[in-house]
Amino acid sequence: MKKYILLFFVLIGTVLLFPSCLDQGRGGKSTVKGVVRHHSLAIPNAIVYIKYGATDFPGESPSNYNDQVTADVAGNYEFSKLKDGNYYLYGVGYDDLIQEVVKGGISVRLVFDKTTKTDIPVTE
Repeated sequence: MKKYILLFFVLIGTVLLFPSCLDQGRGGKSTVKGVVRHHSLAIPNAIVYIKYGATDFPGESPSNYNDQVTADVAGNYEFSKLKDGNYYLYGVGYDDLIQEVVKGGISVRLVFDKTTKTDIPVTE
């Protein structure tokens, strides 16, 4: 009898942990969008990279990321159809005001198949 109770709890634990083990990435209903900003200034045409399943900065190399988009002239970016999970966003752009490249990133957690608004802070 104890063997069956132990097996029951192992199975329940596995089922409860399984969703957290699913791959993040494309194929879901979540969206993350926002503005690439240097202080309060939007950075137009910045490139925004996304790393699936990450909470820490994966480095500056584009090859470390799973996908990328180019922000519009108002600095807006969007990644849609993502699964719930952890993501790292990294933006690189040019601030015309100070005439320098600006870059930076932020981690985000997407949940409940909703749109999450996350601005990406960049610095010199």
